[in-house]
Amino acid sequence: MEFKILVTGKNEEVASDLHEHLVTDKGYTVVRCEPTNAAIFDTLLDESPEVVIICLGEETSESIKPFDLLKNGTHKGNCITIVIANEKDEKLFLRYTRLDRAYLLSRPVSLDALYDKLVSIESEVAKEQEESQTRVREFVNERPEKEFKRKHILVVDDDTDQLLQIRELLREFYDVTLVRSGNDAFKFLKKKVPDLILLDYLMPEKDGSDVAKELRETEEYAEIPIVFLTGMTERNAILDILAELKPQGFIIKPVKKSELIAKIIDVLG
Repeated sequence: MEFKILVTGKNEEVASDLHEHLVTDKGYTVVRCEPTNAAIFDTLLDESPEVVIICLGEETSESIKPFDLLKNGTHKGNCITIVIANEKDEKLFLRYTRLDRAYLLSRPVSLDALYDKLVSIESEVAKEQEESQTRVREFVNERPEKEFKRKHILVVDDDTDQLLQIRELLREFYDVTLVRSGNDAFKFLKKKVPDLILLDYLMPEKDGSDVAKELRETEEYAEIPIVFLTGMTERNAILDILAELKPQGFIIKPVKKSELIAKIIDVLG
């Protein structure tokens, strides 16, 4: 099993030093990213690390927010998070974070303490993976047949900030999957068919109209409702697409929650 660690945070000096030690001393696979929404989101999606180490430095309530993505930022669920901070930044982090759980390590960093914790985590992750593959598990469905089932929405947009915004708007009511391109959308569709696709009209390589045409021409995807996300300048082109491909509508960006929810309810009930 490859044990991968993501190191991020504003304290560049600590992050760089830590990166070097983790690779040189322990041979871990370590990736780095900037402590921004877009960078953390993209790295979680691309790398799926087992552990994220946050190196705090001179934080504010706003600079803490990007780390909330770790709450459910990978296909594995909550990331195991280690926060390295002085007393001031630690208090700020604890006050503003939305994470359910994190391990705290004070500066100056005790490498022995950090290594002990990482070895423990690595052992737990390996054990969980082994048990999930070998154990016999029983499922008894005690839910009433008519229980409400959350709808699943696939959002396709090359703009990371737009993806994150839409997930925040919808997560209270729907299960949401985010992808950044048409190609990624079709990779996901091989695993699961969503109840609705929110599709950005203007994207590089394969734009929304190309994706919609391919969906309509593929038997197993042809009936998936499609709602385009579009800027005002693309509105006329969208109207032509409506006539040709007959999607379920479009929403003008920037997206408003009331309009988005209303459109989804109109389509899905």
